[in-house]
Amino acid sequence: MAVNALKDYSFTPADSQDKFHGNQLLYVGWDEHLMFCAPFAYCLPPDTRFGDLCQKFMAHSFGYHPEWKQVDFSKVTWLKSGQPFVPDMGKTLAELGLRHKDVLRFRTPGLTGIAGTCS
Repeated sequence: MAVNALKDYSFTPADSQDKFHGNQLLYVGWDEHLMFCAPFAYCLPPDTRFGDLCQKFMAHSFGYHPEWKQVDFSKVTWLKSGQPFVPDMGKTLAELGLRHKDVLRFRTPGLTGIAGTCS
């Protein structure tokens, strides 16, 4: 159903990148693992290597899931804002074109949550 706004909602976002002291927000969600009800938000410098995102930051967040230790990043498939994305673990977020408030989702073939329940 289409909606028409009654007035113009132009405003400066309160969470623009200039408010993050050189860092940027990156949202990351693990598909078929609803133990985590929403993507995690990471506040990282653009020169963070993608491999560090996966091995350090994501491991800290997603590591509580019993399947995390089985994740093989060479087989993970990624989506960036809904489109297929193939990251290079050695490149930085900036080099990969990841910008402030981008959304990444990843799938882990063969891992579908606790006892296959997507949880």
